[in-house]
Amino acid sequence: MFFPRLLTLVLLLICFATCASAATSLPPGEVEALQQIANTLGKTDWNFSVDPCSGQAGWNISNPTDGYENNVTCNCSIPNSNFCHVERISLKRQNLNGTLPKELVGLPYLKDIDLTFNYLNGTIPSEWGSLPLEHISLLGNRLTGSIPEEFGNITTLRELTLQYNQLSGAIPPALGNLTHIDYIHLSSNFFTGELPETLAKLTTLREFRISDNNFTGTISNFIQNWTNLTRLEIQASGLQGPIPSGIELLENMIDLRISDLNGNEDQVTFPQLSKMTELKTLILRSCNIAGELPDYLGSQGLTTLDLSFNKFRGGIPDSWNKSRIQYIFLTGNLLNGTVPPWLLDKGDPLKEFDLSYNNFTYESSRTGRLNCKNSRVNLFRSFSESNIDFDPCLENSQCQQHWNSFYINCGGSKFVDDADGNTTYDADNSVASMFYKSETNWALSSTGVFMLETLEKETYIAKNTYTLPINKSELYMDARLSPLSMTYYGFCLLDGKYTVNLHFAEIMFTHDQTYKNLGRRIFDVYIQGNLEWKDFNIVDKAGGVGKEIKIKFTEVMVTNKTLEIRFHWAGKGTAGIPDEGVYGPLISAIAVDPEFTPASENGNRLSAGTVVGIVVAIAFVIFLVLGILSWKGCLRCKDTMEQDLKGLDLQTDSFTLRQIKAATNNFDVSNKIGEGGFGPVYKGLLSDGTIIAVKQLSSKSKQGNREFVNEIGMISALQHPHLVKLYGCCIEGNQLLLVYEYMENNSLARALFGPEECQLELDWPTRHKICVGIARGLAYLHEESRLKIVHRDIKATNVLLDKNLNPKISDFGLAKLDEEEDTHISTRIAGTYGYMAPEYAMWGYLTDKADVYSFGVVALEIVSGRSATSYKPKGDHINLLDWALALKENGNLMELVDPRLGSDFNKEEVMVTIDVSLLCTNATAAVRPTMSSVVSMLEGRSAVVQELISDPSVTRDEIELKDMKNQYQYNPETDTSDSQIQRMLTDRPWTASSSSATDLYPFTSYSENMEKRD
Repeated sequence: MFFPRLLTLVLLLICFATCASAATSLPPGEVEALQQIANTLGKTDWNFSVDPCSGQAGWNISNPTDGYENNVTCNCSIPNSNFCHVERISLKRQNLNGTLPKELVGLPYLKDIDLTFNYLNGTIPSEWGSLPLEHISLLGNRLTGSIPEEFGNITTLRELTLQYNQLSGAIPPALGNLTHIDYIHLSSNFFTGELPETLAKLTTLREFRISDNNFTGTISNFIQNWTNLTRLEIQASGLQGPIPSGIELLENMIDLRISDLNGNEDQVTFPQLSKMTELKTLILRSCNIAGELPDYLGSQGLTTLDLSFNKFRGGIPDSWNKSRIQYIFLTGNLLNGTVPPWLLDKGDPLKEFDLSYNNFTYESSRTGRLNCKNSRVNLFRSFSESNIDFDPCLENSQCQQHWNSFYINCGGSKFVDDADGNTTYDADNSVASMFYKSETNWALSSTGVFMLETLEKETYIAKNTYTLPINKSELYMDARLSPLSMTYYGFCLLDGKYTVNLHFAEIMFTHDQTYKNLGRRIFDVYIQGNLEWKDFNIVDKAGGVGKEIKIKFTEVMVTNKTLEIRFHWAGKGTAGIPDEGVYGPLISAIAVDPEFTPASENGNRLSAGTVVGIVVAIAFVIFLVLGILSWKGCLRCKDTMEQDLKGLDLQTDSFTLRQIKAATNNFDVSNKIGEGGFGPVYKGLLSDGTIIAVKQLSSKSKQGNREFVNEIGMISALQHPHLVKLYGCCIEGNQLLLVYEYMENNSLARALFGPEECQLELDWPTRHKICVGIARGLAYLHEESRLKIVHRDIKATNVLLDKNLNPKISDFGLAKLDEEEDTHISTRIAGTYGYMAPEYAMWGYLTDKADVYSFGVVALEIVSGRSATSYKPKGDHINLLDWALALKENGNLMELVDPRLGSDFNKEEVMVTIDVSLLCTNATAAVRPTMSSVVSMLEGRSAVVQELISDPSVTRDEIELKDMKNQYQYNPETDTSDSQIQRMLTDRPWTASSSSATDLYPFTSYSENMEKRD
């Protein structure tokens, strides 16, 4: 009897243990899903030899200090279930480099997914729309594409955080179904379109952040429905003003930030915010608000108030004397009257009060007080010029000495540049946040406060942690920062023209494949009040993190002894990568030099007789030399050239023939690096160590003189990281020479399909970078430069690669000015077969869309690794473009990809690049996009319009000879004969005359070699 009972008890215990074990483990399906998720994310340290719900062996690790999280949280108390189930996955700051896993659908009980600060790419899976998610955080990754429409089905969702990514497209109207949502964070992406009206239904919203995007339309008044809102951020969102009146109903607001509204030209009044009694942070910057400052703001309990760059008039309300506001910024308004006495004596809690750049009246009786020594108040340029002829912040009513230069090591210590004539860069390492005056002839004014959770952590000097392999690295070890706007102000300068060199290097992001590399710093550059560079991005212009770039501005006019250089943050770019508060302008060094020879101030004057004697002697020598040269005929060529150059606003140096000969070892054949339409190209080394490329005009070139002048005139006025820099020229005797920067990796053509020993191993990220770089260079030529220019000869041999494989457009000999008032230019046809747009090749009809077409061809070459001019596809296809169109028609576009890439490429990026190429080569010029749109599409900021991509049938035999003849009769400048037109229709491979038709670097193409092997 005893033994049967004992046996029964043992069996019960075993059964109980088994059930208990099952109730504390994951079902096999979820374990398998976790394994798939790990593989997709690129996570390799999950230990599947133990139960993921056990909290052991790396399944539950957190480090609150640096924000690292590695947690899988399970719920083992779900009713009617004998298993545990995964409810939360948090993998923060792990730099995972995979893609988002659609396999999350294998975790049917998942509520939270947090992948904040990783290095994930790809798109957001639409499959997630079927999960009962409550929190989604994908902040700080490389995600592209749009928000899936299916997210509107996640009615349980309470948080959607997607900021600091590269997402694009419109906001799905279906998000209006998220009636339990509390937080929507979409800042720092590339979203477009208008905000859908369906968002009016999101009455539970507590935070809505959409700053730094490309939205269109106005701020809708439906935001008045969001009465639970405590934080609203609409800074540089692309939306237009004015601020809707319904905003006054948001009485629970704590943090309100609206700035940089587009298209708001009409002045508007200050919105009614008096009912927002809990408001702590108020930023209404650059909103075109006029009128007087509201009294009630002083008693509203604010801690930060920024109303900068509006049009406020009147004085500062006396009621503000009793305010507890810590930071007040009223920079760049029209405030007038007198600075109130209480302001200069105000103490804690006030920390900063910025009144710079206003129109106050200066009272001479306060000379000793209004001098900017009060560290809490910035009065720089606060006074109307009609009321004062000097700035009290500078503490000198007149210049004791006049200067013709100044040099600043921004954020750093004093530095003597031995390589540049012992130039001394002044130290600029003061910790002052608002105003600093040097001991020489410059001052610094900065406004704004870094919006941090703990404002005491803010800093205005960036320290470099890299070892920079660059010249003058001391200038780039530190940099001056500003959270909003900073002005370097040179005073007591001699009037005249100056050259301003601005040195930049991004030293706060990392140069690796981590989330700390994903920041975007964007700001504007003003000189003498003129916007010289909109949306300046150091990393883009320099070609990477930790790389220096020097931007040169010439002919900067000083007429009142002062020079202003201002850097302004207009709300764009990320604000929390790699750390919170990393945004705003950054400058490494400034060098200002005169473009004139300063007169001596020491008074050592020559007598009048001596001066006359010297003048007569010089005149005699000049006439003697000119007579000899004229007798020998040496001046005839130069006189013609000088006539051609007359009136050109050249911004280049002039070299002597002796300098060029010394640099090239007298044009030694061993230094010859190519042969172009002009003639040979030589590598050279200047005495200062600069490596150069010298283009020599051949005496056999009939069109060379005209194009030589054209190239100097065009490129001397252009400065861009993706244009080859012209150092100068030499016109001496019968020598015509152009001196360029040397490009270490030769041309794109040689890198892709030159002789095999000359080809470079270009992986897909490099090819994509080259595509984007070329597009940016053309966007600058067409839309951003002072001169709007059509290059006319974009091809792979005219794209050169520097040591970092950054592309630069070269050869401007055929370029044409694009007059904005003309719809097109009727011109003689010049260019290269295979790259010319049909309307230009056949009719001489030239617009910037001809360059767009050529870019499309080059982009196809980059993807395929085949030359557009020499590759002969199999079958009845006539060239690379024709083959690509046929592949698209058959749905086989991936056959176009260069076989040398293997399978190691981003298929999505490749497909976007091909689609953009085909859109650019559309037979109809009007359909082709602008180059700025091309850049946006290649970077994933906007989608490619598939419907507009060329139909192959459009490109084949649909142009009638009669129509072509009519076009040529209409265009008197075109001299193409009927027989030539007929050959264009029948023979196809026609080449227009062009001095650029001879490639700079002749080679046998890779595609030809492939064809021979086939």
